[in-house]
Amino acid sequence: MSHDYYAVLGVAKTATAEELKKAYRKLAVQYHPDKNKSKEAEEKFKEINQAYEVLGNEQKRKQYDQFGAAAFENGGRGAGGGPFGGFGGQQGPFNYTYTTNGQGYDFGGFSDPFDIFEQFFGGGGSPFGRRKPAYSLRIDFLEAIKGTTKTVSLDGKKKDIKVPAGVNEGSRIQFNDFDIVISVSSSQKFRREGYDIVSDLKIPMTLAVLGGVEEIETVAGKVKLKIPQGTQPGTLIRIKGKGVKHVNSANYGDHYVRVQVDIPSKLSSRQKEILEEFASESKKRRWF
Repeated sequence: MSHDYYAVLGVAKTATAEELKKAYRKLAVQYHPDKNKSKEAEEKFKEINQAYEVLGNEQKRKQYDQFGAAAFENGGRGAGGGPFGGFGGQQGPFNYTYTTNGQGYDFGGFSDPFDIFEQFFGGGGSPFGRRKPAYSLRIDFLEAIKGTTKTVSLDGKKKDIKVPAGVNEGSRIQFNDFDIVISVSSSQKFRREGYDIVSDLKIPMTLAVLGGVEEIETVAGKVKLKIPQGTQPGTLIRIKGKGVKHVNSANYGDHYVRVQVDIPSKLSSRQKEILEEFASESKKRRWF
């Protein structure tokens, strides 16, 4: 490999950082092994990246100008053991490789490996597939639970976005030309925990003590909930299968009802008399 990094990039020693980057990108695209099939392309590609790894870094460039390329070779001052070293002697934080068509390519360890892919693959690309533009779509809580179709305008064109049931905040829907990142509005009635739903239910003290049936609302509609006798404040009652549908699955989460017991702050004379009798009876039973 050439030890004159300026010559490798075809720039003067007085080149600015922007001029260095421009020259690097142009040459990297020209000699990329996936685009240039000549025998010397891969070796040239490594040279270009090695040169830019040093000259594209302000501190390393100063070190190079003072000591030359030897400062960045194994055992030199810029190698892994020196004050300006990378990791274990590799040049820079990356030793980036990828494989295509069964053949591996070593990109030499430059500072930002995705700089070249942005040029080579036509903007925001990577060897693992092009980075597609992403758009945010805000939907209601129940729309995320049940699924919906939204008509939106992207780049002046109307598109129907089918949102599957079960998506959550941050879910990503992939299309051919773009991705949609879902944002979900909160609900005053329900809280979501994964594929489960949690809601609060306030019941009278008498219902908690005696037990009974209460109609409640779930994301799947209204259901009758059995309140066991002696239910304590804070009790969680599970309703199986009334939660959120799993994305790409027929399974459903559960609905959990957190019971809150309403303790009356004011009592009629008769109510107070009944509770006093209850307290007296309870006290007698404790003695026996």
